[in-house]
Amino acid sequence: MKKGQIRGKIEQIKGDLKERFGGASKDRSTQAEGWMENKKGKLREGVGNLKEDAERERKEPEREP
Repeated sequence: MKKGQIRGKIEQIKGDLKERFGGASKDRSTQAEGWMENKKGKLREGVGNLKEDAERERKEPEREP
């Protein structure tokens, strides 16, 4: 796992916790913040996955079909 993937996962967890806390305390602002953090974390993790895949493709020799 690369740095971007780890940061994305952490951001998702923080966002999920904030979203749940906002829902439990009826604080829609906190809940919305958590939802955005969660989605931003998923996006960051996805970008990290793409970078890792691209790096792996670059390092692997081409195979003939």
